[in-house]
Amino acid sequence: MSGLLVNVPVDARLTWRYESESQAIHSLYERAKQAQWNATTDVDWSIEVPFGAPLPDDSSFAMASFAASPLAPAGRQMWDVFRWELQTWMVSQFLHGEQGAMVVAARLVEVVPDLDSKYYAASQAADEARHVEVFSRYLREKVPHFYPITAPLKELLEDLLSDTRWDITALGMQIVVEALAMAAFRLANSTFHDDLICDITRLVARDEARHVTFGILSLSGIYSEMSSAELSDREDMVLTSASLMRRRFLLEDVWERLDVDRAEGMEFAARDELMIKYRQAIFSKVISSLANIGLLTPRVRDGLEKLELLGFADRSIRPGYRRGPRG
Repeated sequence: MSGLLVNVPVDARLTWRYESESQAIHSLYERAKQAQWNATTDVDWSIEVPFGAPLPDDSSFAMASFAASPLAPAGRQMWDVFRWELQTWMVSQFLHGEQGAMVVAARLVEVVPDLDSKYYAASQAADEARHVEVFSRYLREKVPHFYPITAPLKELLEDLLSDTRWDITALGMQIVVEALAMAAFRLANSTFHDDLICDITRLVARDEARHVTFGILSLSGIYSEMSSAELSDREDMVLTSASLMRRRFLLEDVWERLDVDRAEGMEFAARDELMIKYRQAIFSKVISSLANIGLLTPRVRDGLEKLELLGFADRSIRPGYRRGPRG
């Protein structure tokens, strides 16, 4: 599988101010140091993964979704095949996304201006390396195959790593990609089918919660100081990222693996109520994070509504408005 090469010049910033400038980020860094875990010794790799084994019936809502799907003509056993394939696909995309997050965290060490943020970004890079290690080992040792990176995720990573503006890179990774991953990890106990991956995602979710918090702390307040043109660029990035991530969850690769017509499968995923609700559930953390940093503007909110991603968002969240706009 070929890799991704992104050649972009960025400014590396060093600071000679060694006293703490942000108590909140410094506290987050202290928590990160205390919460380290070892992917080799803190995960019970002896747990067997019964890949492909029959699974219990889902909820009546899920079974109705299956009955309306292109999988139904193949019989009830195809629902189990699909669920195992979906789990493998999701863990594969976690792996690819975590490698992207590792590279972004390393980039942030270079470009963020203050030492507390450099400390934390460095600790996040170590977290992401551990996540790549643990998901890679799971896929190599416990399931028969894994999936390549999806085209939408690859496009998003290329966009984020190509941008020289550190806040846009942080916005896309810390607020969109990491928040999506955290929500998916927290849903793992109800969506995944073996104890090992549930244990792994529980450990990883603890790290991701800190990463999203770092994004919120780093980006809070900066949008109120931006011009209309600068703000529009950030809104564009959020909406482009959301569109790409929604497209990723139309499961093109899974349908192809199961010999389902790609267009038919993607159309089903786009309109099926269960899949819409799942996308809304995992986007809820993205939406609350955007509100926390003041970027859930009317334009962003309208765009997310058109993508059918707002269903689980708290409707009482007040959109983020700029103060004191400049030309």
